[in-house]
Amino acid sequence: MKAFLILEDGTVFEGTHIGAVREVISEIVFNTSMAGYLEVLTDPSYAGQAVCMTYPLIGNYGVCLEDMESVQAWPDGFIVRELSRIPSNFRKDITIQEFLEQQNIPGIAGIDTRALTKILREKGTMNGMITTDEAYDLNTVLPRLKEYTTGKVVEKVTCKEKYVIKGSRDLAENGAISGSARFDKEAYEAGEREMRPSIVKELNGIGKKVALLDLGAKKNIAHSLAQRGCDVTVYPALTSAEEILNDHPDGIMLSNGPGDPKECTSIIKEIKKLYDSDVPIFAICLGHQLMALATGADTFKMKYGHRGGNHPVKDLETGRVYISSQNHGYVVDMDKLDPAVAVPAFINVNDGTNEGLKYTGKNIFTVQYHPEACPGPQDSGYLFDRFIKMMEVNKDA
Repeated sequence: MKAFLILEDGTVFEGTHIGAVREVISEIVFNTSMAGYLEVLTDPSYAGQAVCMTYPLIGNYGVCLEDMESVQAWPDGFIVRELSRIPSNFRKDITIQEFLEQQNIPGIAGIDTRALTKILREKGTMNGMITTDEAYDLNTVLPRLKEYTTGKVVEKVTCKEKYVIKGSRDLAENGAISGSARFDKEAYEAGEREMRPSIVKELNGIGKKVALLDLGAKKNIAHSLAQRGCDVTVYPALTSAEEILNDHPDGIMLSNGPGDPKECTSIIKEIKKLYDSDVPIFAICLGHQLMALATGADTFKMKYGHRGGNHPVKDLETGRVYISSQNHGYVVDMDKLDPAVAVPAFINVNDGTNEGLKYTGKNIFTVQYHPEACPGPQDSGYLFDRFIKMMEVNKDA
């Protein structure tokens, strides 16, 4: 079946239909990762967007459900050069075509993804439509594309009620903890969001209670804390600061998530209350942006964003450069930072944009990239250890 990708500047790509049979309008973005397409598809930060993968062959190792970052896929559409329909991998559960159909995600294959990426780099991110309607009318479609906005998508991707992931102390005496949340097929079929525990080696966070505000959290954020022995309570995005603080957490994490941070007005007000508390806070991606907005800084939309697993980030304190995984279209404006509130802690080596902040006189640090992801493969895992150390020092104070 033919499919068409129509951009709001009038460019039309013709290819082959993949995935679910339906028409969709979305923001078109590109991801430069050479692998990890399942993690991309199940990252809640892609809600409201259709993703173009720049690597030309996608699906060659199929879909292993254990690797999903949430219990469903979130992008509106999927765009590839070539979709492998006969994957080869002993861990494979289903093909990517089957996965797209199950998740009701339409897509298009067989187009020049390099040309599409060049358009988005030169003209900036724009809206587009994926359709199988060969009788489409540009005069009708283009106004619809220009009117589209992602809106408040955080409410769409967050959990519905709070739940707990245990980094259990029960097994600590035996030198192991129950806490590495592991995705499995039963949870996938049942549509459960809570993750299954497995046994991992004891690390350094046993007994710490962490409140994770789910703004669209990937499962590996909770995993990274649980694997270090923390008991993680996950809260819906619209939870009040009072409810979180009344549970007396040792630390608070603000997760990644989708959309324009300035749309999250009510969440920003609650984060300001969390900032005013003495509880240590570690924020990632959208959480990083919302903390900046809550403390008087500003954000702006990037031309085409950072999406991929190969972005170099420099730690300004040590001078060391880390390879990071990123997925964001907005960034904190360093020109509008008040040094009395926060100072830059990380920058992007490629374009100099802000990648993290350290808050003055506070037990708070934030990063724009994803330390729970593994492009390095675990270059940035030390940030979770830093957070745990911060909780320990605060408790002893």
